Amino acid sequence: MARCFFLAVLISVLAGCDSKREHTLTGRTMGTTYTVKVVTGYFGSVSGLQEKIDRRLDDINRSISPYLKDSEISRFNRFQQVGTEFPISADFLRVMKTAARLYELSDGAWDGTVGPLVDLWGFGRRASPGRVPPAETIAALLRDVGFNKIEIRDSGALVKRHAAVSLDLSSVGQGYGVDQLVEMVRAAGFTDYLIEIGGEIYAAGARPDGRPWQVGISRPAAGARPDDIFKVVSLKDQAFSTSGDYRQFFVQDGIRYSHHIDPATGYPVRNGVVSVSILAGNCTFADGLGTAVLVSGVEKGLALIDRLEGVEGFLVVEAADGSLQEYLSKHIRLEAPR
Repeated sequence: MARCFFLAVLISVLAGCDSKREHTLTGRTMGTTYTVKVVTGYFGSVSGLQEKIDRRLDDINRSISPYLKDSEISRFNRFQQVGTEFPISADFLRVMKTAARLYELSDGAWDGTVGPLVDLWGFGRRASPGRVPPAETIAALLRDVGFNKIEIRDSGALVKRHAAVSLDLSSVGQGYGVDQLVEMVRAAGFTDYLIEIGGEIYAAGARPDGRPWQVGISRPAAGARPDDIFKVVSLKDQAFSTSGDYRQFFVQDGIRYSHHIDPATGYPVRNGVVSVSILAGNCTFADGLGTAVLVSGVEKGLALIDRLEGVEGFLVVEAADGSLQEYLSKHIRLEAPR
């Protein structure tokens, strides 16, 4: 009896001293890494969660990964029949519906069919040394670009309106992976967690010490170290995504060409925006919106953010003298790194 009483007191003391603990799960997916941090009671367990995460991410990869030859999206890209239904999974359909919304909201600045032009400029899966392509080649590929060349049917099918149109959903795919893991972790009963895939993040609840989750925004400058933090944002029940224009680029004849291609022109954007950070309710949308705003530029991009409920944004523009200028949406709050 005395021993049982002693154990009960010991458990109580331990729980009181450190009632929360953080479990960290890591792995690889979508050509990058993932991190899942889950907060539980001191004796809480995340047993079996890692296996469920890996299986779910494998399912998503088999659906929308352009790097897998047998994925749904790769088979759709090889599909050449105009007007014929191409059945797709629930994952593919959900991503496409968000993609369609992004395309419409941004007046085409976000476009998941621009992949062939990204490849042409040397930034895609078939990367080649950076060089400016011939204007006639750009014009020829532009004829195959346009998200509106694909019909999305609620029955669970895509229909090509143009045989050569193809999809690359990489700019929303990692965000979708995050959202699906959020659903899984939430369904398992956890309320405090942070999920990240390739820099796309969703944070819920709080850290073990009760403080908000905090995420650093890297300094948007070529050659900057990953740990060179420019700004810090606190997150609670929010998705966070940053799109950058400062790591993938080449210089030819003194002109800098980045990997973000304007779907309207076929050329890299040159509006000075080097970084866009988005806070939103889900990560798929935040992921894609960052790309849309970067392509749109400061004026149009901020106007788009400010008319979206529950969405905030932080833009950084590189001035002609190399200095960085900051532009914030109406209600976003940022902190300087400590």
